[in-house]
Amino acid sequence: MGSGTAVVRMADRPATQRPVLPSGSASGGVGKGSLWSELPLAVVLVVLVGLAGVVLGRMYAGSLLTGLVVGAAIGSVLLGVACRRLPSWLVAPLSMLGLAAWTVWSLRLAADRADLPGPLTEVAGEAARNGIPRLLTAMIPVEPTPDTVLVPVVAAWLAGLAAGEVALRAGRVLLGYLPPVLLYAGAVYLVGPNAAPAVRPTLVFVAVAALGLALPGRVRSGGADHVAGLPPKVRAAARIRLAGASTAGVAVVVALAVLLGPALAARIGDRPVDPRRYVEPPRVDSLDENPLIRISGWALHPEQKLLDVTTRSGGDADQGGDATRIRLAVLSDYDGVTWQVGATYRNAGRILPAPAVAPGSIVEPVRQDITVAGLTGRLLPAVATPREVTGARVAYDPATGTLIHPEGLTPGLRYTVTSAQEQPESNLLAIADVPAGEEVARVLRVADGVPEPLRRLASQLAESGGAPYTRAAAVEQFLAEHYRLVADAPSGHAYPNLAFFLFGPRDAGGQRGTSEQFAAAFAVLGRLTGLPTRVVVGFRPSGDGPVRAGDAYAWPEVLFDELGWVPFDPLPRPDTEPRPVEEGLRPPPEEPPSPAPEPSADPTVSPQASGAPETAAGPGGRSTPVLLVGGAAAGGGLVLLALLVTLLWLRRALSRGRLDRGPPGERVGGAWREVTDALRLAGHPATGDLAATEIAVLARDVLVDAHGAGAEPAAVEVAELAELADLLNRAAFAPGTLTAQQANRAATIAQAYVAGLRATRPWWRRLLWSVHPGPLRRDRADRRRRDARV
Repeated sequence: MGSGTAVVRMADRPATQRPVLPSGSASGGVGKGSLWSELPLAVVLVVLVGLAGVVLGRMYAGSLLTGLVVGAAIGSVLLGVACRRLPSWLVAPLSMLGLAAWTVWSLRLAADRADLPGPLTEVAGEAARNGIPRLLTAMIPVEPTPDTVLVPVVAAWLAGLAAGEVALRAGRVLLGYLPPVLLYAGAVYLVGPNAAPAVRPTLVFVAVAALGLALPGRVRSGGADHVAGLPPKVRAAARIRLAGASTAGVAVVVALAVLLGPALAARIGDRPVDPRRYVEPPRVDSLDENPLIRISGWALHPEQKLLDVTTRSGGDADQGGDATRIRLAVLSDYDGVTWQVGATYRNAGRILPAPAVAPGSIVEPVRQDITVAGLTGRLLPAVATPREVTGARVAYDPATGTLIHPEGLTPGLRYTVTSAQEQPESNLLAIADVPAGEEVARVLRVADGVPEPLRRLASQLAESGGAPYTRAAAVEQFLAEHYRLVADAPSGHAYPNLAFFLFGPRDAGGQRGTSEQFAAAFAVLGRLTGLPTRVVVGFRPSGDGPVRAGDAYAWPEVLFDELGWVPFDPLPRPDTEPRPVEEGLRPPPEEPPSPAPEPSADPTVSPQASGAPETAAGPGGRSTPVLLVGGAAAGGGLVLLALLVTLLWLRRALSRGRLDRGPPGERVGGAWREVTDALRLAGHPATGDLAATEIAVLARDVLVDAHGAGAEPAAVEVAELAELADLLNRAAFAPGTLTAQQANRAATIAQAYVAGLRATRPWWRRLLWSVHPGPLRRDRADRRRRDARV
């Protein structure tokens, strides 16, 4: 074979098998000055790997993770540069030793920063077993703990090792970029929508990569052209193949850019996918999913010790009340059978994300040492709202402010929790409103199958007060005054259980229950009156020391605007006898009593008994009492007539003011109040839990039913009532967008509906319709509430 073949074989040999020539020889070799020629490219690789740590560190708390990843990049790349004289098969074992040393030091540092107890071997083993799951289920921002820093540190070291070997030793710079690119892409994907777009780090990554490609090439294989010594024909063929391969590569890149470029450009504004959605976070077991059913069992064994609590600072354990309430679980979902937690727990570090504090609340710090005794499950008790937990690994649900211990509670588990106890400003409760919309639909939802007595009771309690706090207080007072708290009541809070608790006969076990029934009944009645409610299970200890099963109870909470969740206590006061439920359920008369008939002008005179004294007669022979009665009746009739005329004038003035005065939004609201007042006058009031569209359907049904089967169509079709409901929603959610023509249209629909519904009433009800004082009272109450808010 010719010398050209020998040159090709020499060029095809790996770098480690080529003869090492003296420094400064024509073949170049690895000499004393080659270290400086490799350093620029090594710095480029370090920056590329370190930028992945910068991107990933945006979802971590603090800068520890970024520093550890940058350290792994520096260590792996520079170790490869330092071992450049050694064969390639020795570099990997030495790099693994460096990886092990850096990982152990990183885990120790992270454990110390997170204040995690236990030996290093136990901490490292736990991190190795659960590193990936906990990284994907950790709460944002992620606290740098051993199990959340292990995977990024190891991945950064391996990426730096692979990039250094391929780019520095083999001289394949572009191929050596592949590990840092994959690491960077993985970091961007892992962060997902949990941080702002990584625009600056990405631009820096691209610029540094381009700079690395522009660096002067290192001298390899003597700097000679590998095809220079080949025969002309072979050299020409080799160069044609190289040109063809290069052209094909460029064509593939251009084709991919043309095909994928528009699709990628269209996705720039899309929200990134969160990989956490594909990973199931820690969950509670079936016992903890509905801890409300444990109240009855705890009530039967009140001396069982569950916890030991010591308050070290903040709050006052001797005051009682809200400051000592320890939460175990918050139940927001009710399907008519059970209340469930429905929380999404994420692994959290020592520092928990601080929720938004309601503007009208007073925040007091509470710090407690809690030791688990007989409490089982995974739910971790804490005073609301926890901000820092030490001594135990926890998962946290920011929506409810509750904790779990993923490994389960064991006797002797001790932890310290620092909470921010929110106390709502009591002076603002009376005028506070409640939120509405999709954000609170979960805590306003009423499951199908509500017993009719519950709905009637909710409607009656809602009529007793207009403001949200007044309605909540009415429900609280009704339950506290009419029902008995007992410890031996059976567990259960489904619709049938609540109906039996509220309306069942006392001699059969009804009208008595534990805090489970009181809290569940309050929450359901509250939602039926339009209040966002939930049920909380926890403990109310008397102070520091043991927390026993008898301290466990449930209480309801109501969500108010700018005040947050406010607890209520529907339990009866000790040593009080409950009033009969029938007193609170006595329905108001559906129709006003008929006026008494006026006495006749010539009353029948009965013969006087023998020996009875004669009555003094007035002028004309009529008795004085008869004249007095006649005069009083005539005066009462005039007063009644004046009252009716006044009521008629006030009602018409109210309707004109609603429909004809004010901006279009207020006129649409006035038209809607005319419809709801008509429903009340017809004996079908709309409850507070119905939306405007649902009330429109109810109004249509009432009118159709009043006409009867086979009668003429209703004066207002459902489409027109739905149009009025749509105008009302626009007035509420898009104020200032309605026009005068739309307000006139709303007035026309309301007047037609009221006239049509009134025409279906009996003649005497039609006479009373226009003078009924109910709309005037409700309008006055609405004005007082609006003035109080202002």
